[in-house]
Amino acid sequence: MAGGVKKPVNIFKLKNLDEPKEVFNWRLWFAVLSFGLLGAARGVDEGLINGAFKSKNFQDSIHYASYSTVEQANIKANVSSMVQIGSVGGALIAFMICDRIGRIWATRVLCLFWIVGIAIFMGSNGHLSLVYLGRFIAGLGVGQSPVVGPVYIAEIAPASIRGFCVCTFTGFVYLGIVLAYFTNYGCQLHLAETPARWMVPTSLHIIFAGMIFLLTFLQYESPRYLVKTGKNDKALDVMSRLRHLPRDHDYVRREIYAITLSHHEEMEASKGAGWFGILKEAFTVRSNLYRVGLTLGAQVMGQWSGAGSITIYAPDLFELLGLAGTQQSLLVTAVFGIVKLVAAIVCALFLVDFIGRKRSLLLGISCQAIAMIYIAAFLSATPQLGNEEGYVFTASSGKLGASRGAIAMIYLSGIGWALGWNSMQYLLSSEIFCLRLRAFCSSLAMCLHFANQYGSARAVPDMLLPVRDGGISGQGTFWFFSAVTILGGVWVWFFVPETASRSLESMDRLFSLPWWQIGRYGNMEAEALDEAERVGGEKEGEIMSRTGSHVEEEKGVVYAAEGRV
Repeated sequence: MAGGVKKPVNIFKLKNLDEPKEVFNWRLWFAVLSFGLLGAARGVDEGLINGAFKSKNFQDSIHYASYSTVEQANIKANVSSMVQIGSVGGALIAFMICDRIGRIWATRVLCLFWIVGIAIFMGSNGHLSLVYLGRFIAGLGVGQSPVVGPVYIAEIAPASIRGFCVCTFTGFVYLGIVLAYFTNYGCQLHLAETPARWMVPTSLHIIFAGMIFLLTFLQYESPRYLVKTGKNDKALDVMSRLRHLPRDHDYVRREIYAITLSHHEEMEASKGAGWFGILKEAFTVRSNLYRVGLTLGAQVMGQWSGAGSITIYAPDLFELLGLAGTQQSLLVTAVFGIVKLVAAIVCALFLVDFIGRKRSLLLGISCQAIAMIYIAAFLSATPQLGNEEGYVFTASSGKLGASRGAIAMIYLSGIGWALGWNSMQYLLSSEIFCLRLRAFCSSLAMCLHFANQYGSARAVPDMLLPVRDGGISGQGTFWFFSAVTILGGVWVWFFVPETASRSLESMDRLFSLPWWQIGRYGNMEAEALDEAERVGGEKEGEIMSRTGSHVEEEKGVVYAAEGRV
């Protein structure tokens, strides 16, 4: 079950893979769909909150106009980023909930936090403190979603299509964004400035949370979690159902045997230590520390590259680049969401399992860097934008075409973000760690993810302010994003190994080299170890076939799978 990067995977020709055709069945796709929907938790919020601020009724309810320009920027940033603050706490407790009560019950708990928080927000009646509180509590639920969702999907998906399956989570992030953007746009067009103008779009939160909560009752617990908790026989039953194969099928038994053996080795190495043992193992074992550094580095580079902030503040940024009118900016923002959704689908179907994680990430970063540099240069050549109130382009200014080009670059940055950082930040943290550390390290990565998302979401409104008001202006903000994006590309090239098509139990082989060689040569080393294991296995099989001991070994595999060892 080791398996490295063997060949590109065509998602439309799965029958050509060296796996039973029954593995790719409706139960697998239904489970992936059900937990992929958790991505909408982030997408809906990112797409909705800026639209709420475009509602005059919402502004009036919190007496927004009574504050100064700087205070308004701070309030907007606080309300927008309060979910991120809550999400830091949510991500931090996610691993404890995941490992204590399982992936299914953890999903139900996060849905309850999500619903209660949004209910408080909608019932705030203009009290800014309740607006903050409601969004914070919702964040406690939203913050658990990128831990629970990708981890569950990675644990049930066959290695050959794990990238595609986990990327469905990213796809639903963008589906949530698109629905939120168009809901905002539709309510702006057709609803009067009453509380319904912002409450109707906000209700998308409760719709998605309720739907996901109900779907959990139709799903099975992760087989890897069941093995982790000693329920081997139940794990075999669940894996049999998910793979649509009999319990005694070689494919099912080999998969459960590999999971069981890997977990026993982990427990033997750690002597069954508790939380302190997990912390010690994550930060003192060299290969694990490198993996922790990879996932944390991906969060820092990704969030400060600017594309996530563009998603949240898209209507404002389109206006900054010369697009006038609230309705027009909301429509262009909605189309922006569609572009990113399509890019995420392309990444999942044609890139992440076909050309690999690393190449897809570098392609996305390249697109993002081109876009950020163009926008920064455009704003540097047009310093009036964002600095002179009421400044608009005229046909005679000669810069209308450059303005449209900058708007197009926002779309390109969204494509790059969908192809690169936003897909890989979930995928890497869910697949490179061993079973014992997976929930904890994914939780740690998502904690830093939301901390940095909060930092960037909180900082961007102030960064965009003119220098005279304490900001660094639009051009300074995008030059900063450009520098971080380029730095991220260099970092990925030298330090991130390829993980495509490798089983979760064989990831350790990618990290056996010294740290400075893993990114460039880790795959070659892992493939050499795969080949050595394969050759050794064939020789051992020949010996056992001559002695008859292969019968006893086959029994041992069966007993181990059923929890009798």
